[in-house]
Amino acid sequence: MGSRPVRVLLAKPGLDGHDRGVLVVAAALRDAGFEVIYTGLRQTPEMIADAAEEEDVDVVGLSVLSGAHGTLVPRVLEALRSRGLKEVRVIVGGIIPDEDRAMLLRSGIAGVFGPGASTLEIVAFFSGLDNGGSNEGSSGP
Repeated sequence: MGSRPVRVLLAKPGLDGHDRGVLVVAAALRDAGFEVIYTGLRQTPEMIADAAEEEDVDVVGLSVLSGAHGTLVPRVLEALRSRGLKEVRVIVGGIIPDEDRAMLLRSGIAGVFGPGASTLEIVAFFSGLDNGGSNEGSSGP
């Protein structure tokens, strides 16, 4: 990811209207030296992929609390791939049942964070991505 700060796009796909957690993560990443772009609430997968392309981001972080991760995350991945953004890593945070974590990681998600994940843990994971670290992490209860 080179000499410039890692650029992170944080997004809330779908109809979920609660963004307190993603705003806390955004502040923690900014404080740790990442460039953070937050797209706001109710983003479509296409809007997220368009923003990722326009902003030339390294990582996309999706916050999903609605239970729609099984539908929304694959659509975001496909939208990124269709724009040639195969190198962009995708992280998912929110209410993700344990049985869905492995499926998300197999689909190409770099990490999954659930309730209780600390901002220090999330920043450390993102920092590992910057240093070429493992992209198979999973966190949270």
